[in-house]
Amino acid sequence: MMSETRYTVLLVEDNVADIILMEEAVDDIGLNIDLEVVHNGEEALQFLYRSEPYADAVRPDLILLDLNLPRTDGFAVLEKIKQDRDLMQIPVIVLSTSQSDADINRSYRLHANCFINKPLGLDQFMNVVSSIGSFWLHTVKLPK
Repeated sequence: MMSETRYTVLLVEDNVADIILMEEAVDDIGLNIDLEVVHNGEEALQFLYRSEPYADAVRPDLILLDLNLPRTDGFAVLEKIKQDRDLMQIPVIVLSTSQSDADINRSYRLHANCFINKPLGLDQFMNVVSSIGSFWLHTVKLPK
């Protein structure tokens, strides 16, 4: 049962291979989303605050955030999002290869909505993207 609602998902990821994998997974699974991609924490904040070159950016319904980013790391981006009255309600999924308890705990202390280990294999990656779509886009109600 696919929803007719179209969602905007912001992917904050610096690894080109992971971006391509995410784009292919979204297409293959048939998620009804517009995937917007930025490559570092600074661009993520420009996108969210609609600064140039993102003045016309659509407010995302969901954010997929890597932690190890150039310029501004994922923790700093997460902290800014969750401290901003206009952005704090956007669910943020930390999608990281980190297995560190310190990174997981810090993400939740900064109010990440969930922490998912980025799988290395293609099949596992597809399963994770499918689960994200199923839960976040079809099961829960996202704020508008």
